[in-house]
Order: sequence, then C-alpha cells, then structure tokens
Amino acid sequence: MSELHRFLFDDQPVRGAIVRLTDAWTEMLGRRVANTSSQPYPVPVRELLGEMAAAGVLMQSGIKFNGALVLQIFGDGPVKLAVAEVQSDLSLRATASLKGEVPEGAGLGALVNVHGGGRCAITLDPKDKFPGQQPYQGVVPLVDAQGRKLDHLSDVLAHYMLQSEQLDATLVLAANDQVAAGLLVQRMPVKGEGNISGGAARHDKEHDEDQIGRNEDYNRIATLVASLTRDELLTLDVETILHRLFWEEPLLRFEPQQGTDGPRFACTCSRERVGRMLHSLGVEEADSILAEQGQIEVACEFCGQQYRFDPVDAAQIFAAPVVAQAPAPNAVQ
Repeated sequence: MSELHRFLFDDQPVRGAIVRLTDAWTEMLGRRVANTSSQPYPVPVRELLGEMAAAGVLMQSGIKFNGALVLQIFGDGPVKLAVAEVQSDLSLRATASLKGEVPEGAGLGALVNVHGGGRCAITLDPKDKFPGQQPYQGVVPLVDAQGRKLDHLSDVLAHYMLQSEQLDATLVLAANDQVAAGLLVQRMPVKGEGNISGGAARHDKEHDEDQIGRNEDYNRIATLVASLTRDELLTLDVETILHRLFWEEPLLRFEPQQGTDGPRFACTCSRERVGRMLHSLGVEEADSILAEQGQIEVACEFCGQQYRFDPVDAAQIFAAPVVAQAPAPNAVQ
C-alpha cells in the first residue's frame, strides 16, 4: 500500500518526509498499458514520471493548501510535456506527451533539455478560487545557479525550492515499474515543533537567507540523506531507511498516511468535463468529426478512460446550457 511518512528533527530546524508509491504507481502504469489509443511509456519516461509523482506528494505534504499542486517538466526533447498532479488529499495522477524516439537510458537532459530549452513549472491551483484569482506558478530552467545543465529531477527541485523559499532542500528520488519513491529534507526557519505551531511566520527572512548552505544541523542531515542509494530507496521499507540514516538523530514522527488518507491514484476526468471540452470546440468541428468517424471518441491522457459521443449525444451537448468551469492546469479531458 502506498504510504507517506512525515517527521521533524527535535530542536533542529529541519523537517522531512518519505513516500513510497506502490499500488498507486502500478495502477497508473497499468492504465497506460490498457489504453488502446496509446503505447506504454519507454523506461526512461516511466522513471521520470514516477520520480515526479513521488516528488509531487512530498511537496504537497509540506504545504497547507486546499487545491492541486501541478509539477510540469517540458522542453525541446522527445518528452514534450510530463505532468504530475497531486491534490491536497494526496490523490494523484500523471501523464506524459512524447514526440520522437526516446534514447535508451536517457536522463533528464536527453528527455527534455537537449538544446537548453527545458523548464520546470510548479503550479498551485486553489480549489475554491476568489473571483479573478489565478493559480500561482513558478518556472525555472533546468540549470543550476552557474547555468550548468541539471540532469536529475531531484537537483532541479532542490534548486527551485532554494530560489522560491530561500531554504535549503535535499531530495532523493527513484522509480521502477513497481515502486516510485522519494525522500525530502528541508531546512526550516524555526526549530523542531515550531515548524508546525505557526512559529515559522515570525522568522526573520534576512537571517534565513544568511543561513543558506551554512546551517550545521541541516548540512549534517543532508549529508546522511545524500548517502541513500537509488536501490536502497526502492527496495528497503520506510522504517529500515529512517533507522539506517537517522538512528542517532532525535526524530519526531507523524502518523503515517496510507489508504484513503494516503497517496493514491485518482483522476478528475468525467463525461461532463469532456462534454464541456467538446462544446468549446464548436458545432462545426464536432459535426466534422461525426461525419468522418460516426462518433467522437476522447481518451483521458491521465487514466485512459474512453468517452464516446454519438450524434445524439453531441446534439444534447450543444442544446444544453454549459456552466463555465475553470479546468485544472494542463488537464487533458
């Protein structure tokens, strides 16, 4: 069962989380295989999407936000767009759009950053928007502070968090066909339980920026995290990993999140949403598809669900009033 564990280091300005996506991840891959309109993802793409899904859960778990966190990687390689979306209840989905051949063993650079055009975007899309409110989005290139290309998603996201929050972060991410997993530790502006009691709101920003790369407690813990190998992250259980890395550190553990309270696959597509999308295409476009194919068939890029509309269905779509609803970023339904 997929699981998320969050923890704090007592009296130290560091928090962490570790996630293992098992059933949630294999269900996403299985739906892609079962989708008759697509092919299974190549191995490097599966690994990238798994890492993105794990990272999305880790990042969503660290914020108090009612809405979707959408992690996107896009650029100028064979992977035109990869998306992982995690809701505040930790339900998640992921998809990728490909064009061209994916080299065997390709890393992040070969997948999306061949000519330096790759970008990482993180969007926070509130569930209940105020009138006129827009989602918050931050975008960074796939390079470090010196302009050197980054070939690991973990490095890209650590760099993003450092830029956006002025706080150090270290991630280890890995995925195969059975497990997508990740471990995150992040330096916080206040120590221990103050991180969850609201004390963070009183921190001095200038002091935090001065601590970048210099906090001894964080640097010690980050060194321990960096020693975790990909194989260990994928094969060892959470308790073993935490004990091996932090057996000398005073951990404060939260209740693990599993099952209906933990990470799980869920898609927000529906026949009604697809109908609104068809309505936006217009009558002429819909009639053209019906004349050529006899029906309109739409497959959700996230879950593979097939939606079919015959001429009667299409007529009902354009006859009924449609209630406007803002779609989630890059939702393909």
